[in-house]
Amino acid sequence: MFAPRLKSLLAVPSTLLPRSSTSVIGSLSLIIRSYTTPAEPPLDKGEQAIYEKLKSTFPGKRLEVQDVSGGCGSFYAILISSPKFKGLSTIKQHKLVNACLKEDIEGIHGLQLKTIPEEE
Repeated sequence: MFAPRLKSLLAVPSTLLPRSSTSVIGSLSLIIRSYTTPAEPPLDKGEQAIYEKLKSTFPGKRLEVQDVSGGCGSFYAILISSPKFKGLSTIKQHKLVNACLKEDIEGIHGLQLKTIPEEE
C-alpha cells in the first residue's frame, strides 16, 4: 500500500520528530510540518513605481505587483484590495486602477488585474 520510504517514516515514534505536530487517526499517524515562507524578493524599479502609486491611491490590506514578463517590464500582474472598490462593478474597479496607472500603461504591453473590494 505505502512505498517503503513512507512506511519507514510512518513507523518513526512521534517523540523523535522535533518541530512537527503529530496526530493519530485510527492506526495511521499523520505528521504535519509547518514551514515558513521565504521573504518576498524586493520589487524592481518598475514594480516599485506602480506599487507606490496604487498604495497611495487605493489604501487597503493587500497589494501585489509583479513583473511577469521576465524582468523587461512589458507585462505586469496586479492584485489589489481596497475599500474604494466596495459597491462598484469589476469594470468600474478596473477603470479606477487604469486611470491611476494611465502613464505607466502607455509604456507596457499588457496588464493582468485582479481587484477585491474590502470592508472599511
